[in-house]
Formats: sequence, structure tokens, C-alpha cells
Amino acid sequence: MSELIDISPLVSSELAVWPGDVPFSRKVSLDVEEADNITLSSIEATVHLGAHTDAPNHYTKGHIGIAARDLNYYYGPCQVVEVDLPRGERILPSHMQDPVVAPRVLFKTKSYPDPNVFNDDFNALSAELVEFLHAGGVRLVGIDTPSIDLSADKVLESHQAVASHDMAILEGIVLNEVDAGCYTLIALPLKLAGADASPVRAVLVTSCEPKSY
Repeated sequence: MSELIDISPLVSSELAVWPGDVPFSRKVSLDVEEADNITLSSIEATVHLGAHTDAPNHYTKGHIGIAARDLNYYYGPCQVVEVDLPRGERILPSHMQDPVVAPRVLFKTKSYPDPNVFNDDFNALSAELVEFLHAGGVRLVGIDTPSIDLSADKVLESHQAVASHDMAILEGIVLNEVDAGCYTLIALPLKLAGADASPVRAVLVTSCEPKSY
């Protein structure tokens, strides 16, 4: 029997966002607990909230928003790769101990341990790694940190490498309790018109078909 593993952080007012971005808040307009006949509420937050997918227009001028993205990027065979690097370093191809066996690769770095506390010394991908993964048939890269680039990188070298190959990005996932190996990823973005990203409920299914790409 396959199992679902939730790799999304809890979205609440405590969830950390990028410094200067809009944190999550929820306003209740009607509440059954207060004798209303229904509960209605609204939310305000960055679209780069918790587990989220970046759209090409987030990092490249003139490109499409998240609503126009092909959903096939975000569903299918996936490989979780664990690396052990000093904080604040980029992952290079040489840090990968296992061969690429799926078209979606998620990196478990353990460098951003608490989604409610923003630490800026997390690990990130390198442009060299993105090029290496693309050459191996990878369509989506993901990481258990707020960004595939280092916090101080204004050029966004890994985002730009992704853009050059029309790959997809999944950030902010939680892999603390996930073993390295092969899974099926489900992380579908919302159909938000023109948006530069979308929060997702990212899950792994404990079954996949390696080399199915």
C-alpha cells in the first residue's frame, strides 16, 4: 500500500516569510462559534508562502505566471537526495552520492530546520548543479529551504540556470523525516492569474517508477 507523506509546513501567522515579504494572516468575517450560521474568512499572504512553486515571471522578465505553467512539472516520479554541507554553501554536482533516477529531484539539506524561524545561512543549489541535473533529464528541482539560491544572491544564479532550461522550482518543503529515495511528487500550484508563485500542499507518495522520463 502506498502512503502519503506531507512535506508542507503548517501555514499560520507563525510561519516565517522572506524578510520584508507579507506574512500569513486570516480575518474571520462570520463564525459559527459566535452564533453565525456559517464561518467565512479571508487571508492575506505572500504567494511565496511555505511550500511553494516559483513561476518564470518571478525571476525572468517577460515570462509566464504560475497559472500558465504545465501541471506535469509538479506531478510524477521524484527523487529525494540528502546532502551534508556547511551552512551557507551551494550544492555542487560532486556532492551528489547517488545517480539521478527521476525527472524531479528534491534536496534534503537540513539547513533550515524550523519553518517558523528564518535563518539566512541555509544551503542552496548551484548553477553547475542545475546544468548537471538538466543534462540528466530533470524537469523540477526542489529544496527544503526558502530558496534555491543563497539569501544574499541578488543575481539568482540558480534561478537563471533554471530559466535557461525551462525547468520548474519547488521551495520551502519540509524533508526532516523523509528518507532519501524514490517517490511520487504531488505539488500542484493554484491557478492564480499572473502570479509569480503559488503555495502548494506538497506530498510524496511512497511509490514511483524510476527512469520513467
